[in-house]
Amino acid sequence: MKSNSPFPFQFELFGNQYHYHYLFETLAFIVGVRVYYYLKKGIVDPISDENRLWIMLGAMVGALIGSRVVAVLETPALLAQLNFSILYQSKTIIGGLLGGLFGVELIKKIIGVHIASGDIYVLPIIIALFIGRIGCFSMGIDEPTFGIATQLFTGMDLGDGIKRHPIMLYEMFYLIVLLFFFNALKNKNLINGDRFKLYMVFYFLFRFLIEFIKPYHSLFLNLSSIHWSALLIFAYYYKFIIRISKSVFTKNVQYG
Repeated sequence: MKSNSPFPFQFELFGNQYHYHYLFETLAFIVGVRVYYYLKKGIVDPISDENRLWIMLGAMVGALIGSRVVAVLETPALLAQLNFSILYQSKTIIGGLLGGLFGVELIKKIIGVHIASGDIYVLPIIIALFIGRIGCFSMGIDEPTFGIATQLFTGMDLGDGIKRHPIMLYEMFYLIVLLFFFNALKNKNLINGDRFKLYMVFYFLFRFLIEFIKPYHSLFLNLSSIHWSALLIFAYYYKFIIRISKSVFTKNVQYG
């Protein structure tokens, strides 16, 4: 089908066309780091600077591995043709968050840190992810983040002449909601670590649900690697989910 869509957005450099996605990806990292250091100046961090560096190293290595593994599993048919190039080019934020989480937990066990360390990263992650998603959106169907065909008013031609769910726009809107939500929580007296856990549960829940309106490939039981990653997070945080659900239910009963 012929498309008059402007997607993907590209710029020319030395006679070659490049996606803006790479620029937004770099900008997301820079801004995320700057927001982290800005927030860090305003608190007394119970974790030493040296241990923070080790924790960040664990997060980066875990994210590097996790993002590639989950992304490759998104298309199981490619496993038979897997090579370094495919592995290097494949990445997903879900795998990055999942791998980063377990990378951090492993490093913390090694260096003997028993304090929750994730709360300070919530706002930087949300802001960086929002910026990165602008780049993903600009790629249209050149990146597998687009949705299935739809007749809803939100449908957009992302480059193939078919009106599709603009998944990245949905996610960007959701991230704005999360940003306001967690900003409202900044003065609340929560247990250390609960903000990060809330973010992980909320974000993975969104990705679990939104996956159903993407043209995903089944990994097992008609669920994709994104679905299974989300289920793994829910299982990992099941005690927190039960505790926070009971707390919300109790407050609703008291004030109802």
